[in-house]
Amino acid sequence: MNEQQQGLDTLQDIKRMMEKSSRFISLSGLSGIAAGICALVGAWFAHDVIGDGSGHEQRLLDSNFQRTEEITLSSFMGHRLFMIASLTFVSALVLAFLFTWLRSRKDGIPIWGSSSRRLLVNVAIPMVTGGIFLFRLIEAGAVGFIAPGCLIFYGLALVNGSKYTLGEVKWLGYGQILLGIINLWWVGNGLYFWALGFGLLHIIYGALMWWKYERN
Repeated sequence: MNEQQQGLDTLQDIKRMMEKSSRFISLSGLSGIAAGICALVGAWFAHDVIGDGSGHEQRLLDSNFQRTEEITLSSFMGHRLFMIASLTFVSALVLAFLFTWLRSRKDGIPIWGSSSRRLLVNVAIPMVTGGIFLFRLIEAGAVGFIAPGCLIFYGLALVNGSKYTLGEVKWLGYGQILLGIINLWWVGNGLYFWALGFGLLHIIYGALMWWKYERN
């Protein structure tokens, strides 16, 4: 009986080792917290831009999707809201990489390997596809759908990549998708949904993951 139990324990250990080797488990909860803070700071600056009375930025979030000469792909990428969004994304990405690299170094796990490559590919497919789709929406003048589209495609990327990293990532993805779908019926309030999804949800997720995996 003892030999049988030992055999079962050995099989379970092997299974855990195989699962660990096939998943990138060095994602840091601090990465999520940092990304969420960056998103909230970016939303604060964007809200200030929208409320400065210029009218142009508000028109980019308005529910009127009629194409105008002012809202083109080049003008959209050149205005202040796009600049703020780009800077926020880069800042969040750099901080997320930094905290994940620090955790990988602490755990003695290489940050670049077969598991991280699989994670990157599975996250990139929905993100790149979504990016192309969203740029086409901008060209069509339907800029009000950009905010929910970002949340939905980002959520799909998290769900798709969750099988190659911490399983809890999929719940963050489900939350982003849900917020994006709700935002489809609240067009013009995308900034608030971005703050909820990219900001608050990231902070909550990051804090929970830090508490569960890193605090000790």
